[in-house]
Amino acid sequence: MRKSRDWGLGIGGWTVVGIVSLLVFGSPVRACETDGRYIMGTVFQATLCQAEPPSQGKMSAVWHEVFTAAQRFDALFTTYAPHSPLSHLNARAGQGPQAVPAEVSEILRLSQHYADLTNGAFDITVRPLLSLWRQAETTQTQPTAAAIRHTMRFIGSQKLHFATPHHVGLPAPGMALDLGGIGKGYALDRIAEQLHEQRLTNALLNFGQSSLWALGRPPDGEGWRLLLRQPNGEIVGVATFSDQAVSISGSLGRSMQVEGQRYGHIIDPRTGRPVQRDLLACVVAPSAAQAEALSTALLILGEQEGLDLIEQLDGVEGFLREAHGTQWMTTGWERVSRFVAL
Repeated sequence: MRKSRDWGLGIGGWTVVGIVSLLVFGSPVRACETDGRYIMGTVFQATLCQAEPPSQGKMSAVWHEVFTAAQRFDALFTTYAPHSPLSHLNARAGQGPQAVPAEVSEILRLSQHYADLTNGAFDITVRPLLSLWRQAETTQTQPTAAAIRHTMRFIGSQKLHFATPHHVGLPAPGMALDLGGIGKGYALDRIAEQLHEQRLTNALLNFGQSSLWALGRPPDGEGWRLLLRQPNGEIVGVATFSDQAVSISGSLGRSMQVEGQRYGHIIDPRTGRPVQRDLLACVVAPSAAQAEALSTALLILGEQEGLDLIEQLDGVEGFLREAHGTQWMTTGWERVSRFVAL
């Protein structure tokens, strides 16, 4: 049986890693295997379970397909490789529609839908703003109001132009896309589909401890038990999920200091400024892409507008917590997550 790589610190039978962690009690279940790889700039870890131990040949093929798929989506969606489809599209902003692979076209259309749904709180055209604030961190100089206004001219998913099913254009030079808020979720949705085709319906797919697919349940439990923590390490509670996609986001999980002020890595595309509230958001949804987009939007929209939006969506529930302990949740959150505060 495969052994899980030591990605985190084991404490008393609990595996404690990142914002959310899988709780592991007792000895390993014989029919489950866990393995991981460094993909999309983080750790992608999968736990695959079957009622009976599968043949080694079949499981080797399944593992190969799982990691091959994850690596393929990394290659499609990265902006760190200059010849990736997304980098190609960004580099040719203002030069008309460009041919893109089918998956890239699909995720861009999906992202445009979620930008509309969240009134622009989630927006993949935010990359110029991210660059502006990274430069501010380097120079230790706050962006001027004029610089923010200038950069805001390049923001807005409604500007994406779909000429044909697989030709997409960024109409203005200076526009650029970043799929960091939806790419991992989209990849998990496709990998989950592959596992269903293989009749492997009990698995936990975990991308970076922030985007997860809880398929079925482990052999020794009613669901996948996850430990939720604030980015500072404070334990919030335990949630249990089964056949649900989950996304967990922290506004200050990664932060920067500019002229003595702390800012998070989440930028509000509507104002051009980073979120400064220290928040933890968790969203459960029918797809990992939807959960990931909405968890980012929830951090930006806050407890009133954000949770009101989630309440209107079928199969979606959300939870929001401030660092000092105040928390809010949708009416169905405790039911679907079986959440227990600690």
